[in-house]
Parts: sequence; structure tokens; C-alpha cells
Amino acid sequence: MMSIFKDHRMSVSQLLEPIPEQYLAQLSLQSSVGHASGRKAVQYTVAFDGVLPCSAQAFSERSYNSEEVALSHLVWQHARKEAGHKNLYVLDRGLQSAQSLAAFEAQQVRFVCRVKENRKYERKANLLEPGQQTDLGEGVLRSDQLVRLYCGKPIHNRKGNIHYRESLLEQDFRLLIVESKQDPKQRYWLLTNALQMPAEEVAKAYRRRWDMEVFFRFFKQELNLSHLVSLNQNGIEVMLYMTLIVAMLLLIYKQANAIGYKTAKRRFAMEVRNLAIAIIVAECGGDLDKLFKT
Repeated sequence: MMSIFKDHRMSVSQLLEPIPEQYLAQLSLQSSVGHASGRKAVQYTVAFDGVLPCSAQAFSERSYNSEEVALSHLVWQHARKEAGHKNLYVLDRGLQSAQSLAAFEAQQVRFVCRVKENRKYERKANLLEPGQQTDLGEGVLRSDQLVRLYCGKPIHNRKGNIHYRESLLEQDFRLLIVESKQDPKQRYWLLTNALQMPAEEVAKAYRRRWDMEVFFRFFKQELNLSHLVSLNQNGIEVMLYMTLIVAMLLLIYKQANAIGYKTAKRRFAMEVRNLAIAIIVAECGGDLDKLFKT
């Protein structure tokens, strides 16, 4: 199974404040994720398996202000549910920590993520063989290397301050550089610990991350998750999970009928309404006066 993770932060503004395209909620939280404007915020992370959302969690503690912490937490939580799973976790650029990636490798959690183009590493071997197919569909494989990453190791000095010393991780990773056919200047640095997976499959797995972006747009705009009306974290989690249930019903309906998100939402609403009307008519035997009396 492939799980695609997306992290998002909701700003907390005045409840029902008429500000377009803002998140309408106010949290009565003692501690919360910080926000650049000084307002409080809640952060949530969603996992998507390409068809349905398979995991979600909301965070309010300041320690989850970093996407590194929030994404890593949900990956570990999801991976530990099944012993011996063969999931491949596709992550966005929010997770860059070499220590987190090394921990995934140590626990045999397979992943594919995009790293920054200036990422420092040590090359161990060239995996691109002569005559190998480099056409990956929408991109061209320019490099396939076995590498080790550099990371900052925290060091405490005599004054008690912390500074970081550059060190080399012991784990081996695979770095693929894929050039876009549409824009040759655009290159994607893909990092994975799936050393035996064909390069085409690695690139294809990362392209599937776009499914998550489309789902997230549907999740926020079509199902109005951006507009929260609860005053506490529990209420926000309830709203999040209720919206996920509705999203799953709509996604199943969309998949079964081979239609788009908006069409699925409109037709599903019409069919539920017609079903409700049919149930009402059947219960009152066609006499609506009986319904209103009860």
C-alpha cells in the first residue's frame, strides 16, 4: 500500500469573523501551534492511500509547530499499526531531517521524499547503468546514486550552549535526480531507502503525491473544512473525522461512477435527498399531514 502524507496548519481567527478565505475558528487552548501573525493555530496531518484517507490527526502543542515533528509522528503511528507491512510512504518537502529519515531506515519504514537541491551528501556509488532506460514518462532520469547524508549533531559546550557539528550518517540512501520534460531547468531530487525499486517506480510513486494535493483541495474547499466552528481541540477533531467520513463516502461514489469530485458531490447530495424524501413518504403512507402531526 502507498500512503501519501500532507501536513497543513489552520490559522485561528475570530469566530465567524467575515474575512474571506480565512479559517473561522477560535480555540480555547492553553498552548497551541504558533502563527506568524501572533494568532493561535491548530495543525493537522492526513494520510491518503491514493483512493481514501487512511489516517488523520490534529495537533495543538507547540512542539508540533514543525512539520518535521508532525509528519514523523503520523508516519510512526501509521507504520506501527501493522507488523511486517510493505507500505511505501510518500512525503512532501516538509520533512527534511536526516535523523528522521535515518530512523525510518533503521525501522525498515520505506519512504520516498523530495529533498532540497543543495542537500549535502557523500556519494558512494553510481546506480545508473550503461544503456539503462532513462525516460520516466513525464521526466528524464539524470542521476541515480547511492549516498550518505550529512546532518548536524548537537554538541553542548562548556557554557551549556548547543551548537551543531557536521557528521555523516551511517545509513545508505538512494538519490535520484529527475529532469522535467516540460521545463528542463526544473529538477526533482528524490530520496528513498527503497534501494531495489526501479527508478521508474520511484518517480511514479512521487508523482502520485499530486493525488493528495487534489484531495486536499477538495477536502478544504468543497467540504469546507477550512471553516471551523468549534471552540476546543476535541470539537476540531470531531469535525475533522466527520469530514473524513463524508469524504470517504464521496470518494467511493466518485470511484464507482468514474466522475470528478464536484460532480460526485452534487450527485451524491441529490441521491441522499431523494432517498430521504422516499423514506419520509413511505413512513407517512403518502399523507404528509401524518408526518407533521408526529
